[in-house]
Amino acid sequence: MSVLQRYSALRDYVAKNFSTTTVDMVDHALGFADEHLKAYERYDHTPMLDHGVGVAQIVIEDIGLGRNSAIASIIHDVVRIAIQQSQPTDELYASIRSNYGEEVLGIVLALCKISDIKLKVSKEQASDFRDMIVSYSEDPRVILIKLADRLEVMRSLSIFPEAKRRTKSWESLNLYAQIAHKLGLYAIKSELEDLSLKYLEPEAYNHIVHELKESEEERMAFIEEFLKPVRELLDRDDLKYHIKSRTKSVYSIFQKMRKQKVSFKGVYDIFALRIIIDCPVEREKALCWTVYSHIASLYTPNPERMRDWISIPKSNGYESLHTTVSAGGGRWVEVQIRTERMDEVAERGIAAHWRYKGVKQGGMGAEEWLQRLREMLEDTTSESIAHRFSERPTTNEIFVFTPSGDIRKLPEGATVLDFAFDIHTSLGAICVGGKIGGRVVPIKEPLHNGDICEVLTRRDQTPKADWLTICVTQKARSRIRAFLREERQKHARLGREELERKLKNWKMDIAIDEAVAYLSKHFKVRRGIEVYTLIADQKVELSQIKDILNHWLSGEADEQRRQAAAEVEEHKARLREERSESTAQRTDALIIDERINNIEYKLGKCCNPIKGDDIFGFITISAGITIHRTDCPNARRMRERYPYRVMKARWREGTSGAFRVTVAISAADIPGLATTIMDIASKELKLSVRGINFTPKGDGSASVQLSVEVPSVGVVDMLLHSLRRVKGVKNAYRIN
Repeated sequence: MSVLQRYSALRDYVAKNFSTTTVDMVDHALGFADEHLKAYERYDHTPMLDHGVGVAQIVIEDIGLGRNSAIASIIHDVVRIAIQQSQPTDELYASIRSNYGEEVLGIVLALCKISDIKLKVSKEQASDFRDMIVSYSEDPRVILIKLADRLEVMRSLSIFPEAKRRTKSWESLNLYAQIAHKLGLYAIKSELEDLSLKYLEPEAYNHIVHELKESEEERMAFIEEFLKPVRELLDRDDLKYHIKSRTKSVYSIFQKMRKQKVSFKGVYDIFALRIIIDCPVEREKALCWTVYSHIASLYTPNPERMRDWISIPKSNGYESLHTTVSAGGGRWVEVQIRTERMDEVAERGIAAHWRYKGVKQGGMGAEEWLQRLREMLEDTTSESIAHRFSERPTTNEIFVFTPSGDIRKLPEGATVLDFAFDIHTSLGAICVGGKIGGRVVPIKEPLHNGDICEVLTRRDQTPKADWLTICVTQKARSRIRAFLREERQKHARLGREELERKLKNWKMDIAIDEAVAYLSKHFKVRRGIEVYTLIADQKVELSQIKDILNHWLSGEADEQRRQAAAEVEEHKARLREERSESTAQRTDALIIDERINNIEYKLGKCCNPIKGDDIFGFITISAGITIHRTDCPNARRMRERYPYRVMKARWREGTSGAFRVTVAISAADIPGLATTIMDIASKELKLSVRGINFTPKGDGSASVQLSVEVPSVGVVDMLLHSLRRVKGVKNAYRIN
């Protein structure tokens, strides 16, 4: 049998629906693919080309794409196999470009990039994998063809080995079905879910299928009896309509049984009736409600099961009026009321009546891109989609893999060093470079979407100050700063210990605090820690220190000595006063200077520190000790002008309490956003919400300020992480 005879079903459909030019090009593509794929078979020994042709049929018949998409579907395995086997591709690409055009080649290469993604079975990372799949689809036809590709694979899954069946079923359920749902491709979504369930939960799947077959005859008789009085009322009003009965998908029934913990017979809405009205757009709402009134006059509606998606359509464009009514005998029936136009939207997923607003010049995220694609599909058919869709699906993010297949989401411009710190702080601290595609690269090497990066380390490596110019992620930069801070403190302790030893050896009758206060003035530095660092770095000779202190002790610098001594005494007096007046309990949240407990303190209002923040104490004139974050806006001024008032502080282990914080959120102005934010804070994280302020900006965006009580800074990080993943949220950050 020739290749054209074998695939006559596809050719007949193309001949009926497309031009003769398209027929000729599809025939040419079939011959081209057959020539390159003759040596390759599927698991059941059928030709490999069967897959590409099956994808092409779904693409043009079910999704409604055109010639270039069909040709790309037919030949994509030719390029995929050539790349996987490291065959020379220049001549192959030139041939595709010459015969079918640059667009077809671009679609095929993008499909191959998605096929090359090493997906990992992990629900925690499913969202990142979905975003990455979309990020490769700059031409919107790519993601649609990929969905068709996966559907064809699932329809043929019985020929695959057992291990591949489970892996592909998990991917289809958690990745591809979710993308289809976001696009409104409900038929593809439902079929992917049902086929996935068949292999992931075969016993449950077979049980539901059996029950559906057993009850089919009884169900059809019941439907006919239920509809008889309904038709009489609709005919009396002279409405143009038709009625469909739809049994719920196997996966949907399975989900209901599991969530409600009931048997098959306990799922009362196994099927739904759909009344579809043929009417002008301006009369749609009125006639849908007319039909609803007829249903409600015949059967008792359940008010809790009423869904009005006509007045306010779903965000994905879905419009319909749903009601569940009692038909007597404990039986309930779901009735969906919609128009022909609404049904077209729901069935084919090609119309989103929600209008996308506020596209950023910097690009769109995966969620927004899918929304925009859905809108494009409403008014556009065939190949012109690509010409009307110019935005890239990105929010300046890239997806990079570890060698084990874990995926990490990073901002564009992120380097190997950012990647190392994103995996773990300890890994970033000893990173000396990376390996990408077998090529060793330095720590400053920028990463690209889809890179598989192995981090190279060396035990004696430590973070350097110039690393701050290499990293772009806040996580990496904050960890580097923390390490450098800690190293400076260690270094300063070495300098202090060295000075203490020398003062003892020199037999100088002087307190180290007084000596350091004088030396700070002599070397014109603001803090004692800088004196210790000068000594530790050997930037001043200890003999020079000795000469300076001897000069001071000789009486030749009495004024400076008195001033230094006064400053030290003022510091000590304040500490004694605070210690004697303290009423704090043993459960104080702070340990100050490692030695002084139970000191009365208050938290600075300027920076609002909470447990887990890096902090320091500052001795005030009249209000005891105030605790500030080390990144407080006033920290630098306090350290520079009053170094002798600054005290070390840390949170006591095991401290509990409630701290109020405020986070700022920038987002798209979409309905329900404030409710979603409140749900995350109060329901998911169980936080006490003290206030929320939602301010629309008039340009499609909004700013939100959320005030909550938290036990520690770790909970703030969890809150910010959850908020940043909310659809429409562009950024979330703590402001105090």
